[in-house]
Amino acid sequence: MAFAACLERGMLVGAHACEPEAPPWAAGAGKEPTPRGAKLRDRIRDAMRLRRLSRRTEKTYLDWIRRYLLFHGNRHPALLGADEVASFLSWLANERRIVASTQNQARSALLFLYRSVLDIDLPWLADVVRAKRPHRLPLVLSREEVAAVLGRMRGTARTMATLLYGSGLRLLECARLRVKDIDLERRHIVVRGGKGDKDRTTLLPAACREELCAQIARVRRIHDEDLRKGAGWVELPGALERKYPHAGRTLPWQWVFPATRTYRDALTGRDRRHHLHESVLQREVKKAVGEAGISKRATCHTFRHSFATHLLEDGYDIRTVQELLGHNDLSTTMIYTHVLGGGVAGVRSPADRLPGPRGGGS
Repeated sequence: MAFAACLERGMLVGAHACEPEAPPWAAGAGKEPTPRGAKLRDRIRDAMRLRRLSRRTEKTYLDWIRRYLLFHGNRHPALLGADEVASFLSWLANERRIVASTQNQARSALLFLYRSVLDIDLPWLADVVRAKRPHRLPLVLSREEVAAVLGRMRGTARTMATLLYGSGLRLLECARLRVKDIDLERRHIVVRGGKGDKDRTTLLPAACREELCAQIARVRRIHDEDLRKGAGWVELPGALERKYPHAGRTLPWQWVFPATRTYRDALTGRDRRHHLHESVLQREVKKAVGEAGISKRATCHTFRHSFATHLLEDGYDIRTVQELLGHNDLSTTMIYTHVLGGGVAGVRSPADRLPGPRGGGS
């Protein structure tokens, strides 16, 4: 059976199935990091979960590895080398015309496969070319444009979009907020497990305090109704479900923006409620941008860009903005200075100094 098909269907990959012996030139040949007969898909997942990578990274890496195997005719990756990896990445760049960040994502997935799953550390792995990411300026809405978009949104979507702009949250950070993360008295929000699995504190805008109070009251009513039906559970991060067996059924752990329906968890058999899917807000923002007549290609993440830019325009220290955004490197935050008066906006065009009437024509 084809090797990529084994990976996709989750079939066994062993010495007598789809997985050949590693070639003698491979540094990892002869090593057995996992039992023979283990599914390659499971081996990849085990390696990623051991390193505490996110589930989204896990799904993305599996998809790139599957594409890589299909591109090379379902050959086992241990039989492929530098030329095959380079040709796959070149095909992505030249034929598929993917952006540099996506190409680097595919490269990282393949390096992870060889180094951490197949345990093959070849000298060419470090020499695989990493695509140079171009310098791109973030798209920023003016304050009037932000108000126009928010003014055309209603209900939960409006509250979430206001948090994206007023707190500088990423889309998933907003969707994954729990009741205990909102401090209405001290007016701040605790972001748990943000990008890079980091926690941070950001501000809670007074503009949506009443909306959040109403939303939490709504969550309480939904949770009480779920409890009466024998449900009321939510997923807990890591091993907290074993440490605190009943915490997943308490109000503090409930999602601030819950989904409209429950689901039956296959492992525990409990009726759980997930947070609102991010695509719901994405659709509402896209619709509101169109209704506002804004020609910019604004998305949910544009609110975060606008949050940082407008804070800098108001004179706040860039390191304060860096902390609110959760950036590791100050240079990442520095990109938002492109709209400030000291840059291009502060330069007067020579066309504005020409004598006589401007413009026009015969």
